[in-house]
Amino acid sequence: MHRTLLVTLLTACSLIAGCAARHSWVLAPGQHPQSFERRVTVETHGRFLLYLPAGFDPSGRTRYPLLIFLHGSGESGEDLEKVKTHGPPKFLASRPDFPFIVASPQTHGPIARFDPVALNALLDELLERLPIDPDRVYLTGLSIGGMWTYGWASRHPERFAAIAPVCGEWDPADACRLKDVPIWAFHGAQDPVVPLAEDQAMIDAIKACGGDARLTVYLYTGHDSWNQAYADPELYTWLLQQRRKAPSDRKERGECHSLRFQPVSSRSASR
Repeated sequence: MHRTLLVTLLTACSLIAGCAARHSWVLAPGQHPQSFERRVTVETHGRFLLYLPAGFDPSGRTRYPLLIFLHGSGESGEDLEKVKTHGPPKFLASRPDFPFIVASPQTHGPIARFDPVALNALLDELLERLPIDPDRVYLTGLSIGGMWTYGWASRHPERFAAIAPVCGEWDPADACRLKDVPIWAFHGAQDPVVPLAEDQAMIDAIKACGGDARLTVYLYTGHDSWNQAYADPELYTWLLQQRRKAPSDRKERGECHSLRFQPVSSRSASR
C-alpha cells in the first residue's frame, strides 16, 4: 500500500514538473536560444460600463446571457462615456427590452490594446457577482476590439458560447483554437483600415479546421461596418441560439497549455 502511494505521489509530481518545465534547455557551453513557461499570479483592475436588463432579478432565480463588448481605439482613455460612441453601449439607453447583461470594458493608455489577463479577471468577477448563465457568454467588438474578440477567444475558447468580431482580423495561425466556437464576423468591403482580405483569411482558416464561421460583407461600406452589424436584430437572435460546448477531451485530461501573445503592430494600434 505504501509503495503504491509513493508511486502515485511520484507520478503526480512528475506531471506537475512537466507542466512547470515544459521546454528542455540546451545545457552546453556557449550561447543558445532557450524558452520557458511558468504560471504567475498578478493583480489587475479596470473600468467598464455595465448594463442590466429591465426587470433584472439579482436573486439568482433567473440566469441571464452575458454580452461583452470591446470598443475601438478611439474610445480608449479615462472617460467611460466614450465607450458609448459605437456598438451596443450606444443604443442600450433606448432598448430597455435588450435581454443581455452587457459589460463594456475600457482600455487606457496611448495605445488601445486589450489585456487578456484583465479581461479574464473581469469575466471571473462578473460570473461571481451576477446571475449569469456561464454557458451563454458572448463576445463582440469592433476594429481593435474586433481583433481582440478573435484574440481573447483564441486564448480561451472554452469561455465563450459564440463570438461576433466586427471589422477585425487576427493571425490565421491561431484559427484552429477557435474551431469549437461559433463565429459570425462582419466587415466592409471598402474598409481602408482593416482590409477585408485579412478578416477573410481568418474565417477561411477557421473553416479549414472544421470550425463554424461565417462572414457578412457590406459591399459599399468602409471601416464603419459596425453601424450595420449592430443594427441587425438577427445578430442577437443568433447569439442567443448558441450555447457553450462541453469541454474537449484535451481539457478534461488537464493537459498543460501554452499561451502565445501576438504583438500589436503599429498599423493595428492605430485602428
